[in-house]
Amino acid sequence: MDFPLARQHFYQEIHQADEQIDLAKAALHLAQEEYPQLEIATYLHRLDTMAAEVGDRLPTERYPLRVIQVINQYLYDELGFSGNTTEYYDPRNSYLNDVLERRTGIPITLSLVYLELARRIDFPMVGVGMPGHFLIRPAVEEMGILVDPFQGGEVLFPADCEDRLQQIYGRAMPLQPEFLAAISPRHFLARMLTNLKGIYLNQNDASRMLAAIERILLLFPDAVIEQRDRGILYYRAGRWTEATQDLSNYLLNAPAATDAEFIRQLLERMEKPF
Repeated sequence: MDFPLARQHFYQEIHQADEQIDLAKAALHLAQEEYPQLEIATYLHRLDTMAAEVGDRLPTERYPLRVIQVINQYLYDELGFSGNTTEYYDPRNSYLNDVLERRTGIPITLSLVYLELARRIDFPMVGVGMPGHFLIRPAVEEMGILVDPFQGGEVLFPADCEDRLQQIYGRAMPLQPEFLAAISPRHFLARMLTNLKGIYLNQNDASRMLAAIERILLLFPDAVIEQRDRGILYYRAGRWTEATQDLSNYLLNAPAATDAEFIRQLLERMEKPF
């Protein structure tokens, strides 16, 4: 299948070792499929300029909490970035170019902006896929501090994260080490695309939902749930050859799934359409 040029560039970026993936560039290629005229270099230059301005404000002694304070003052106080609480499910919150232009976004895209600034000033940070809310932290886990880019760069400690989990789930939930583990660039991008998939599902936008799923599968070709969902979209679009392949693979890998009987019925319908 012929993919759009932006999709090809996205694939080239992610088809390398994790440590070589440029998250910002990959995210912009992701956005370029929605905005074909988007100039990648323009937004990379904007991030470079922002980071240089942060660097000019840093003290000689770069203590971690002081660096975080300087980034927060610049990003939130000077530039006015903020979490979009009123239109959380606006798809523009998931596109890096829009986030930079509008200065608002959701936890993962604001985290991406923060991570890119931190990387450029030689203060490496990583994404943390804590259940219910995306956070970031310094790459050195032993520091024991986290940052919430959606809440103005609020500094959190593990006990604060436990409180957050209790608020989200309505019950006490002990903080597991894996909750604060760094996520890979591929998982980071997959989470961005999963957000878009959910948004476009709610908007009944099958073509954009399919595009999100296809890119998740470029990241993780064996993701059986994504294969199933792509197969169902193919089925609804009348692309039965492709649907059959995806749905058959799903049953092969998840024969005891709760929806297995429904998928078998779809396959039988395509085998005997009349």
